Amino acid sequence: MGIVDKVWNWLGVVEEEVHEETVPLSPGPELHPRQASNVVSIHTNKTMKAVVSEPVSFDEVQILADHLKNRKQLILSFEKTAPDAARRIIDFLYGSVYSLEGSCQQLGDHIFIFAPSNMEILRDSRSTIRRHSVWSAGGER
Repeated sequence: MGIVDKVWNWLGVVEEEVHEETVPLSPGPELHPRQASNVVSIHTNKTMKAVVSEPVSFDEVQILADHLKNRKQLILSFEKTAPDAARRIIDFLYGSVYSLEGSCQQLGDHIFIFAPSNMEILRDSRSTIRRHSVWSAGGER
């Protein structure tokens, strides 16, 4: 562009040519459609595990609490456990389950179930009805 062209351009008689250049963007790594989505399958092949135990002393309570921390449910029988030790174990595990946001239930006189937060304990409605039924042998009519 010469001086005369610049003067004409400055006066607005000639328009300046604009050269546009497009720069292609570098392609990023292509994502597989499954990688790009936020959907997670809730159906897994992972099996749930339950630990059945008959603790004898309070010394076993840390191992039992570790099972709860590892997302395993506990089914405990205290038939062969001294009453003092059983009470201490139950109290400790109630606290552990509470801190892990799990649940617990007494199934029988000496049988308890402790479940972590990923498992829910459901009580059969028939057993509740039988216990509180007016038609049971001990109920009043």
